[in-house]
Amino acid sequence: MKKKVAVIGGGIVGLSTAYYLKEAGHDVVVIDKGNLEGGASNVNAGYLTPSHIVPMAAPGMISKGIRWMFDASSPFYIKPRLNKELIQWGVKFMKSCTPKHVQQSLKTILDINLLSKQLYLEMQQTGALEFHLETQGLLMAYQSSHAEKEEAEVVAWARDLGLTIQQLDQAEVLKLQPNAPMNIAGAYWYESDAHSTPEVFMKNLKTTLEKKGVEFVLGTSVKGFQKKGNKITSVVTPENLIAADEIVLATGAWSETLLKELGIKLSVQAGKGYRLNVNSETGISLPAILLESKVAVTPMQGFTRFAGTMEISGINHKIMPKRVAAIAKAAQVYYPGISVPKQALENVQCGLRPLSPDGLPFIGRHSAVSNLVLATGHSMMGWSLGPATGKLVTELLSGQETSLSLKPFAPERGYGI
Repeated sequence: MKKKVAVIGGGIVGLSTAYYLKEAGHDVVVIDKGNLEGGASNVNAGYLTPSHIVPMAAPGMISKGIRWMFDASSPFYIKPRLNKELIQWGVKFMKSCTPKHVQQSLKTILDINLLSKQLYLEMQQTGALEFHLETQGLLMAYQSSHAEKEEAEVVAWARDLGLTIQQLDQAEVLKLQPNAPMNIAGAYWYESDAHSTPEVFMKNLKTTLEKKGVEFVLGTSVKGFQKKGNKITSVVTPENLIAADEIVLATGAWSETLLKELGIKLSVQAGKGYRLNVNSETGISLPAILLESKVAVTPMQGFTRFAGTMEISGINHKIMPKRVAAIAKAAQVYYPGISVPKQALENVQCGLRPLSPDGLPFIGRHSAVSNLVLATGHSMMGWSLGPATGKLVTELLSGQETSLSLKPFAPERGYGI
């Protein structure tokens, strides 16, 4: 049955949802407070990551977090502050940091990543829209035996789940990437992964959706909702009311605040990440994660991106120079032949990732509102999981059997079980 669907949020998850809803024959309106040119969906590392099978909530994260908490240049930083929502999120996060949770999540995370990669490739192969996408895998590069050993545990789990991973020494990495020698002991090469240029995809996807008849209401904040019983009848904006049969909330780091308008408590914290673009020739042809510094490196369309840090400091876009400097330093330490120009440092941008307490996204309906579907909380995998989330939401709204079980992603799930 054809429905009018209002998608709140114009990031990768929101636009992917609009894409598949339109393909299924629904009328779609996308509402966003910005112009879709910034945010986490445009400044991320552009990875499609079947390799990222371990949720952020994992054993060891608490001790690392405490150790790094007062170091503003560390890969993971929580700004100390008395905040009720942060404390509640932190308690749930700690309860989720168990070996049992990790083992329960491995295949769930892999399956949704593989589905999303398949959907990206289908878009590329069918010519539905033009965008940059390369399937060259991902290097997990290490300098120390400690980082090698830590990643080896993940490699063993990934191989058990069917992924192909090679361990390479420095010379073997150089053969694969001869124009950008790396100062490393070695790397694990996950052949399953792919990479893209987010800005190109987002721009072309929006253009494609407009041509297909998707309506965009941009520069408009959602102020609330009109309801009848437990059903939303209209989305309230400063200018007007937008009536809809179904509402999809894909507002990322802003989800917790907006859901309070509906009496729904959803624990989501903003995790800030930074990116530096180096426009000069770097010789880098393979994407890599620099394990000790937790910096992601991506050869994109016309430039190389260095991205990283996880900063939990609330919803803001303040740039911390120490964190930017740490990314630039890592780039130059791991790639001795590369320098990060001053312009790249001056043009740094950040984006806010929506962090769920257990590292899994929220995808599905909430019992408090009968016609609301949540699509948020994707943590560090939003770019990778956008199309899969859009597909699953569309199947749910269309009354079809979903491609994957939504049980692990249920918005009202427990934590630390």
